[in-house]
Amino acid sequence: MRLFHFSDDPGIERFEPRPVRVASLRQPGKEWLNGPLVWAIDEVHEFMYLFPRDCPRILIWAKPDTLADDRRSWLGDWRAVAYVERVWLDRLSGETICRYEMPVEGFEDLDDAGMWVARRPIVPIGVAALSGLDREFAPRGVELRLVDSLKPLKPLWQSSLHVSGIRLRNALDWV
Repeated sequence: MRLFHFSDDPGIERFEPRPVRVASLRQPGKEWLNGPLVWAIDEVHEFMYLFPRDCPRILIWAKPDTLADDRRSWLGDWRAVAYVERVWLDRLSGETICRYEMPVEGFEDLDDAGMWVARRPIVPIGVAALSGLDREFAPRGVELRLVDSLKPLKPLWQSSLHVSGIRLRNALDWV
């Protein structure tokens, strides 16, 4: 297994635990997830972070109990789909982000969409610069779909798919 952390900063030598920038409403007993942590994502789910930092996106994939109709209608032959607003395409194709590889030791599995956390400082074991991000999805079995607005996709949360929304506060008309 491999773990990664994505950043637009190419010079991170050591990741220090820090609280999230915008706290989320957490389940009782999970409030600590807003506290000082180092976050990482597993290789299977790394496509969720192949975006400029503030880019709003919706990501979907099948769960074991996903209905065949939902799978066929929304995913087709792709293992996952990433929706992004068309206005972000220039940044998606033009910016470079860094994929830091993290040691597995010291991380706890959150058992949630490939997310892992460490409560102590972590020294990365490698870094790779990725650019032309719009071309990074298909080789991972993920279709990148450009839309004018993410708002019409809100009903996806009522489907049988796994749905993740990231940086939606930055979407054009999300509220």
